[in-house]
Amino acid sequence: MSKRIDVDHLNVFYGDFLAVEDVSMTIEAKSVTALIGPSGCGKSTFLRTLNRMHEVIPGARVEGSVVVDGQNLYASEVDPVEVRRQVGMVFQRPNPFPTMSIAENVLAGVKLNNSRISKSDAEELVEGSLRGANLWNEVKDRLDRPGSSLSGGQQQRLCIARAIAVKPQVVLMDEPCSALDPISTLAIEDLIAELKNDYTIVIVTHNMQQAARVSDRTAFFNIAGTGKPGRLIEMDDTATMFSSPSEKATEDYISGRFG
Repeated sequence: MSKRIDVDHLNVFYGDFLAVEDVSMTIEAKSVTALIGPSGCGKSTFLRTLNRMHEVIPGARVEGSVVVDGQNLYASEVDPVEVRRQVGMVFQRPNPFPTMSIAENVLAGVKLNNSRISKSDAEELVEGSLRGANLWNEVKDRLDRPGSSLSGGQQQRLCIARAIAVKPQVVLMDEPCSALDPISTLAIEDLIAELKNDYTIVIVTHNMQQAARVSDRTAFFNIAGTGKPGRLIEMDDTATMFSSPSEKATEDYISGRFG
């Protein structure tokens, strides 16, 4: 079951550097929220705070809260590994494990979390996850082939299958189509539209048309002055953001006059 995310007064630091300043927003369950803004505005950093992935960088810390279904992900008793099971991540470049087969790639996260799974359950999970990622019909006869043998677009869908195999509540996508051709991009966009029936999805994209096509709500981040941290400028329904944003900076960015 997908969950709503409430972010309250979030500051993200890398050492002494404040990368994201005072962001508050609500991300609705079973919807697609797009994060847009110029390079360096903190949107990918913010995305990674939603499953504590930013913590892999030394010196990273946050102030504020990220609450999923009443649970603050940053509470002292919360295990970041469990957070990452609930909140899956798909990265900019497809990253299947090259030494693993297609089937093993799907099961990788599951086995990391729970090493005991029966053969029949594993086969069912592989098929279900690949169907969920619209990839089953293309790979069902070669599940023992390396994941790296697939095309770029197929590899990215394999990574999505791997993410949903652990049954997360939220799926984060950091520019999932930036390394893909237009046909593969369309396949991922169609998939996102289907996945939001079951998951809360947050996507970072530099592609304005993509944000307009796939998202229900859009959040615009910007750098507050030279060298200043990223700020959330405004957030609204996507149709409103693209037709009549309330901030001039948003309008300038969306229309291509800035960033």
